[in-house]
Amino acid sequence: MILEMSNLYLKYSNHYTETERKYAPDKIFWEGDFNLLTSGTRVSVVGSRKVSDKGKIRTQIITETLVSEGYIVVSGLAHGVDTIAHQTAIANQGKTIAVLGTPLDKVYPKENDQLLENIKKNHLAVSQFPINYPVTPKNFPIRNRTMALISDATIIIEATDKSGTRHQAWEALRLGRQVFLMENIVKNSEISWVSKMIHYGAQVLTRDNVIESLNEIPQVTQRSEYAF
Repeated sequence: MILEMSNLYLKYSNHYTETERKYAPDKIFWEGDFNLLTSGTRVSVVGSRKVSDKGKIRTQIITETLVSEGYIVVSGLAHGVDTIAHQTAIANQGKTIAVLGTPLDKVYPKENDQLLENIKKNHLAVSQFPINYPVTPKNFPIRNRTMALISDATIIIEATDKSGTRHQAWEALRLGRQVFLMENIVKNSEISWVSKMIHYGAQVLTRDNVIESLNEIPQVTQRSEYAF
């Protein structure tokens, strides 16, 4: 059953900061366990749709680490990093939230239909797009903003110079969330936006500092003490 966060979302959004309210969607539709949005610490795991073999392994390792440390894994159900993050969280008995760039009754890509049904049944799927809303490319950067909003931090696994993933990182920084760039991104001289993002607060995530960095994520999105 698709549910609209009308009064629930109004009460939830009343506790947004001024900056959060400026960028928050007016409405949210959801299926699944809404408690995943109001308690715990949420971390977005995002990256390239055409992820490399090394990127696949990095996604699995980071997601497994997040689950083992008790974090809720957020991603966007897209090809590549997103799909692997959701699947790995589920396979390791973790919890995951899918933030969609489509209405809840549609799935993109289509081959993720069973994955989405699993998430709706056992985890949480959210969308700001009502039923019959057209699916267009502009939906996905909007979706990324909402993903950044509900997450305490964003981890970028892999990206290119023109990757849409960077939009979520900028949105997260604008909202006062932590952003982590995997070391391989920082070392890629073909990506021009890395140094600027680090200047504005993004941190480099390495094999040596991952646990320490995750443990320092501030819990800025928890609404459980007053939400419902």
